Amino acid sequence: MPHIKGYKAYLLLERGLSENTRTAYLSDIAKLTQWLESRGIPQTDASADDLRLFLDELCDLGIAPASTARILAGIRSFYSYLELEKIIPSNPAALLDTPSRIRRLPPVLSLDEIERMIAACDTASPLGIRNRAIIEMLYGSGLRVSELCNLSLGQLHLDEGIVLVEGKGSKQRLVPLSATAIDALRDYIPDRLKADTKPGEEGILFLNIRGRRLTRVMIFLIVRQLAEAAGVAKTVSPHTLRHSFATHLLEGGANLRAIQQMLGHESIATTEIYLHLDTTLLREEILLHHPRNIRN
Repeated sequence: MPHIKGYKAYLLLERGLSENTRTAYLSDIAKLTQWLESRGIPQTDASADDLRLFLDELCDLGIAPASTARILAGIRSFYSYLELEKIIPSNPAALLDTPSRIRRLPPVLSLDEIERMIAACDTASPLGIRNRAIIEMLYGSGLRVSELCNLSLGQLHLDEGIVLVEGKGSKQRLVPLSATAIDALRDYIPDRLKADTKPGEEGILFLNIRGRRLTRVMIFLIVRQLAEAAGVAKTVSPHTLRHSFATHLLEGGANLRAIQQMLGHESIATTEIYLHLDTTLLREEILLHHPRNIRN
């Protein structure tokens, strides 16, 4: 890892940390570096939003808040060192939530807040039509941001009202599409089919203006900008929409096992009971209990 030799000396000589703490910090920075490299981001170019996405992913993986707080402490320490050595101009971790404020679950958006975000999309432009489809997919089907980034046109089955999602560990699941998501996708796809795509990206559903698939960071920024445009005061990320999807369905009376299967959550104790739920039942759950369908 770049700059790690100097950072080791900094932890020992200037911070005076114990061996266990130094080992933990170095391990955490190794995880962060691997995560950044997988997205083509050098250590020294990481922004606060990049680091926040990394922490959000840890929460999505089920990492305990106490462990996430310790990892944040290590990240802050590392970027403080880089700033001290003038390797970077400022510490991007300085403005992240303090460890005591880290929560396992993001806030839940109200239906009104989500509809304001959707209304903030400029549907007079191709990008606005694309962004509306993105929000409808994140909230209407509860997809992870990584699943959305890699979604292909061939995985959509609009006539049947379902999408084939490839989740963690390359595990596939069928997820129902809400009626509003289907409408948004039908509006977007004609423009998408006209796009000049880069080699290897021909089948990808959501593209940027250069014909490449959208990155996690770009989707994060789209969601954040729409939340700001809609006047939503909460800190909003793609995972906020996924969490709101599940919470609203549960509050509306949807079957808990159906929600768990739609989210792609599995455990040794529950995997078998999820498998017998068929697509028809899942679609009924989303049509009956999703607030966007109830209102329309």
